[in-house]
Amino acid sequence: MEFNVAQLLKQHVGATREYDLDAEFESDESVGLVNVGRIVGHVQFLRTDRGILVRGTLHSSAEGTCSRCLAPCRCPVEFRLEEEYFPTVDVFTGLPVPAPEDETALTIDNNHVLDLREAIRQYMIVALPMQFVCRTDCRGLCPQCGQNLNETTCNCQAPSIDPRLAVLGKLLLKEEESPEKKGVG
Repeated sequence: MEFNVAQLLKQHVGATREYDLDAEFESDESVGLVNVGRIVGHVQFLRTDRGILVRGTLHSSAEGTCSRCLAPCRCPVEFRLEEEYFPTVDVFTGLPVPAPEDETALTIDNNHVLDLREAIRQYMIVALPMQFVCRTDCRGLCPQCGQNLNETTCNCQAPSIDPRLAVLGKLLLKEEESPEKKGVG
């Protein structure tokens, strides 16, 4: 996921290069990116007056644990990438270029190599689902016995309502029956 962009930096503003990506992504357990699949997609590099704008749509998958049944699962991930990279060295003179004002800006190294890994890592983290689900109709675990309800049904009965909280249930019923809720007035 490294690209030498020296020739593109020598081009006029508006010049482009396009690349297809199909590469393994290194997992990063410290931020929850475990067993990420291959990164596949298409990117476009656009020469700007300050550097190179990278745009693309990328696809991958990530391994996680289903939040309903706790089974391991794989979830597809898709995201649009759009980041501007700034050179650290002038491509014509070899002299250092002033650093961008934003200290978190992505840069092109001294050898004019643009590395997409950090941007992909950041976008992947944002694109991951908040909760992994093995399938949309996952029934989860029985709250009484812990049986995986996708595999079998259990004979547990619905829990009875705590008598101390039964009064709250009656209040909800009264609120639903009130004329204001029915639109009568």
